[in-house]
Amino acid sequence: MAVTRSARTEWNGDLVSGSGQTTFETSKLGTFDVTWRARAEAAEGKTSPEELIAAAHATCYSMAFSNILKTAGHAPERIDTRAEVDFSTDGGAQIPEIRLIVRADVPGISEEDFAKAAQEAKEGCPVSKALAGVESITLDAQLGGSN
Repeated sequence: MAVTRSARTEWNGDLVSGSGQTTFETSKLGTFDVTWRARAEAAEGKTSPEELIAAAHATCYSMAFSNILKTAGHAPERIDTRAEVDFSTDGGAQIPEIRLIVRADVPGISEEDFAKAAQEAKEGCPVSKALAGVESITLDAQLGGSN
């Protein structure tokens, strides 16, 4: 059974001088301002698609890693994951690299087992898989109206 989560963005104006707001619809956690400048230059209190991807990736990875460690008999005390998502306009807009930086306290685990579990979490986390290529992205585009 699939669970669906949704977010919505309303954008006004052109890319460079326009702005928008992204709302977390499912959780109702809030609405966040987005601009091209926040994405390509300085955040200035606004977010970007890359920051949202980083949040999703860091969270998913931490959850996957925690489960893999627990299943292997090494319940973690703490996992601190930072995801850094690069955005570049060189050669067209793209995300050329994502770095996961992980620090964890896992009693009784060897360096080798830790490294193996960390890699398994990277490869198995659903967000990592989605970022490697999504099987299906559908589009329902209509002129005018609203969602």
